[in-house]
Amino acid sequence: MKLLVINGPNINMLGIREPDIYGKETYKNLIDTVKVYAENKGIEIEFYQSNHEGDLVDKIQWAYKRIDGIIINPAAYTHTSVAILDAVKSVNIPTVEVHISDVSAREDFRQISYIRSACVKTISGHSINGYTEAVDFLTEYLGNEN
Repeated sequence: MKLLVINGPNINMLGIREPDIYGKETYKNLIDTVKVYAENKGIEIEFYQSNHEGDLVDKIQWAYKRIDGIIINPAAYTHTSVAILDAVKSVNIPTVEVHISDVSAREDFRQISYIRSACVKTISGHSINGYTEAVDFLTEYLGNEN
């Protein structure tokens, strides 16, 4: 099984940006934690981060016929990007939406998720542990697909 973890704008600033909301773990910690977790389960995993919407769309399209499942934290693009939604819908790869913070307890505009309708699950507010939960979910989900 091969999974792709996609992170949107400012996720590379974890540990620096608003640690009271996003925690003190760095982006490197996130990658290291999820990579070790997945590899211990025999799962091949790749990571991608960009602050640019089109780059995220390109990576989602690249995943077509190469990747079994996507874990995506679109970050601010969650609330603004129809392009990312359309990209996920076009590749038809099971996708889990992940948010480090509890977006349901934040500003009103963060209550809108364009991508959610194309995802098989949303995990929110579990810090970087949400990513390992997404690995577990996709492992079971994809195992049951066959």
